[in-house]
Amino acid sequence: MADSTKTKGYATTVHLPRTDFAMRANLPEREPRRLALWKATDAYGKLRALKAGRPKFILHDGPPYSNEHIHLGTAVNKIVKDFIVRSRSMLGYDAPYVPGWDNHGMPIEIYVTKEFRAQKREPALPAIRTRAREYAAHYVGVQSEEFQRLGGWGDWERPYLTMSNDYEAAILELFADLVESGYVYRGLRPIHWCIVCRTALAEAELEYHARTSPSITVRFPLREDPRGVFGSPRGYVLIWTTTPWTLPANQAVVVHRDLDYAVYEDAEGDRYLFAAETAERVLPLLPGGEARLVRRLPGRDLAGLVFSHPLGARNPAYDRPAPLFFADHVSVAEGTGVVHTAPGHGAEDFEVGRREGLEILNPVDEDGRFNERAPGYEGKTVWEANPLIMDDLDAAGHLLERGEIQHSYPHDWRCKSPVIFRATVQWFLALEHEGLRARALREIARTRWLPPSGEGRITGMVAGRPDWCLSRQRVWGVGIPAFFCFACKELLLEPALVRRVAAAVREHGSDVWYERPAAAFLPDGTACAACGGTDFYKEVDILDVWFDSGASHRAVLETRPDLGFPADVYFEGLDQHRGWFNSSLLLAVATRDRAPYRAVLTHGWMLDAEGRAMHKSQGNVISPMEVVEKLGADVLRLWTASTDYAGDRRFSWDALEQTADAYRRIRNTCRFLLGNLHGFDPARDVLPESRLEPFDGYALARLEDVKREARAALEGYEFHQFTHLLVNYCAVELSGFYLDALKTRLYTRGRERRRSAQTVLHAIADTLARLLAPILPFTAEEVWEHLPKTDKEESVHFCDMAPEIASRGYPGGRETWERLLALRPPVQRLLERMRAAGEIGAAADAELTVWAQDASEQALLESARETLRELLQVSNVRLKGGDPGPGEGREALPERGLVLAVGRAAGQKCERCWQYRESVGRNEIHPTLCDECIAVLEGDGGG
Repeated sequence: MADSTKTKGYATTVHLPRTDFAMRANLPEREPRRLALWKATDAYGKLRALKAGRPKFILHDGPPYSNEHIHLGTAVNKIVKDFIVRSRSMLGYDAPYVPGWDNHGMPIEIYVTKEFRAQKREPALPAIRTRAREYAAHYVGVQSEEFQRLGGWGDWERPYLTMSNDYEAAILELFADLVESGYVYRGLRPIHWCIVCRTALAEAELEYHARTSPSITVRFPLREDPRGVFGSPRGYVLIWTTTPWTLPANQAVVVHRDLDYAVYEDAEGDRYLFAAETAERVLPLLPGGEARLVRRLPGRDLAGLVFSHPLGARNPAYDRPAPLFFADHVSVAEGTGVVHTAPGHGAEDFEVGRREGLEILNPVDEDGRFNERAPGYEGKTVWEANPLIMDDLDAAGHLLERGEIQHSYPHDWRCKSPVIFRATVQWFLALEHEGLRARALREIARTRWLPPSGEGRITGMVAGRPDWCLSRQRVWGVGIPAFFCFACKELLLEPALVRRVAAAVREHGSDVWYERPAAAFLPDGTACAACGGTDFYKEVDILDVWFDSGASHRAVLETRPDLGFPADVYFEGLDQHRGWFNSSLLLAVATRDRAPYRAVLTHGWMLDAEGRAMHKSQGNVISPMEVVEKLGADVLRLWTASTDYAGDRRFSWDALEQTADAYRRIRNTCRFLLGNLHGFDPARDVLPESRLEPFDGYALARLEDVKREARAALEGYEFHQFTHLLVNYCAVELSGFYLDALKTRLYTRGRERRRSAQTVLHAIADTLARLLAPILPFTAEEVWEHLPKTDKEESVHFCDMAPEIASRGYPGGRETWERLLALRPPVQRLLERMRAAGEIGAAADAELTVWAQDASEQALLESARETLRELLQVSNVRLKGGDPGPGEGREALPERGLVLAVGRAAGQKCERCWQYRESVGRNEIHPTLCDECIAVLEGDGGG
């Protein structure tokens, strides 16, 4: 028998899979070759030509900073943007992608300055700017190559750069519009100041970190009590502060008009004023430890009280009044319910000082050191002065408590140093002018925010932010085009002059502002409106770099013919609610009266395996290029797509290996599909759906469900749901079920039955290549190349998603298949029991017996007998009526009146198809084959 089988060579009649699509992806080597091919054939340019005329979809790229190599967070950001653009292109849009870079700013300026100092050179301003431009350009090139290695398509040859002449000119043209509309003013205001970088900072440039600060309770001696609140000259008001260094600039104390206040007398006869609600924590601080309540009264009745500066008793230079005023920012959450007020060192203090006509005293210079306006502390930094001031308060007898507190404190996001509030003359954008703040809030409400929490986040930031400080005391940026009279210092700022400067910048770049004298930008005859002087000097401050990037809607969206205003979507990290989303919104609303985006998507932070944010200082940063070199860009992309971008993302190599396993399952599914399409010509061999076997019709209908769910996930930017759908479809529904069940038919059955399966396999492979394309662009292209040829597109990325076919339904109805598939779990349990007992090996060693009491169930199962045999992968299905009664190894489905049992299949095992058939042994020529295999060999051979 064995010799006869060998002689007949039945193995050669089996149609096993054949494909050049490799099982081993070898992505680190294949992907660079694919990138080179895409570049050589100008694939992105061809895509733009093919999509021309379709509805536009515009994702506007938030510019990364052009210094150093990209990090994992930047890589994930760019990968998700590529998901968005590729998927929208395949959903029927013309979706260009124009990458951009943010080039100006302190990190580069500080780096190149250190370079010069290392060379023991003190460079002039032009030299710093020249080197900064070279440095930025170098890293634009470095990052561009790295981003492209991740598989992103875009106009990499023509990115937008905030340091380009055209972009810088657009910045100034937008600034001119703001000046013309009255939004820009120059004035003395307290702003966040970094004493390390020696510049003003905007809210977007702050990070909040835990910091330990002094915590002191100080008494201010009573000076005037016109209404007899204290009833004694020995009175004091108590304040609490965590910034002792601000006390030299104190000008007043403030209370809340609607809070209740109390006067207590201690054992020594001194009386103290503080909020009544804080008595429990304040009374233990009073001398003697005992005190009696003298009176209680509302804050509004404290008007007219005046106190003396507590340092006056130690240094006569501070012997000045500290009158009491009202302010709404006073609370009893901490401290005493009384707040010391230094208008030069706080936004709320400044508003009180401006309202009450107080001196806006700022005795701290740009290095954070006290000047002569703070006698006794000259030359000391604010941090050095803290203990000295506390010692002097103690010596004066006015320090009641001295401790420490750990709290959230603002730090410069670049140098990580704690910042201070410092009143200086700066340039500002007025948020209340022409209702800008209210209009911005209106546009926030009109924008789609994903996740929805983003709306509340940016609403709070816009509603509560102070006027935008536009100026920075640096050199690497776009100079503020303002002029001052030499004679009287009067400001000259006119829209027409700003536009003259913009025109020069468009021709020569922003360096021209520093290379030419003021007169070069002013029309002949320009004179000071105040004194008539004709000599002017230029402003030395630059514009905030957030103004640079915030102007991108003007400089990019409105100027590039392939783009347009507004963008359909912005996508960046959640910190950009106070950064790029915020600055872009304000500038667009001020000049175009609408948001620059229709939707805003945000992603979370990149964390290490322990949940810590990735920072170079912690040594836990992973280079995306390391991942790509080890596993390939497609695996990194699949990992990126597998997690909801809206939340924080933990990186670990174990997680990457799990993703690589998922990738292999997808790849193996594709390989099986392609291998079983060997010799299949879709132009010749595709069967009409009416001729497909029911199981194949089911698979096509299920494919429509997958397409519909996938499209909905892509349209909703739910890439993790999209990815989970595809991975599950490939690994479970296809490899674990349908494809596994098809093997006997694909390998051994006749042409018609094989063509039925191949028709569906081709549809699945075609659809799967398109669905995979946004997430796995390299692999999808490889699959596309190996698909049997038709008049298909050169690249899968030129295609649309496979269209939905509404007429493609489940043969016999969805409910029929739900009833059939419901038999799989109990049958698999029965088979597993037999396998565990050693009674069978493969499912084909068994047969299923079904007893059906209901006539409709009998009819259904009878009509689907052959289909059931295939989808359950057993050799035979026997149907019986009635109830078999109790028995071992059975499963009952009482709600359907069914009883199931499995046993060894009758007959012998066919040498060719491995199914058990009673017909095996009946044919003298082919005694080891079943009748179906014999029919194939004597008929079409299954080819």
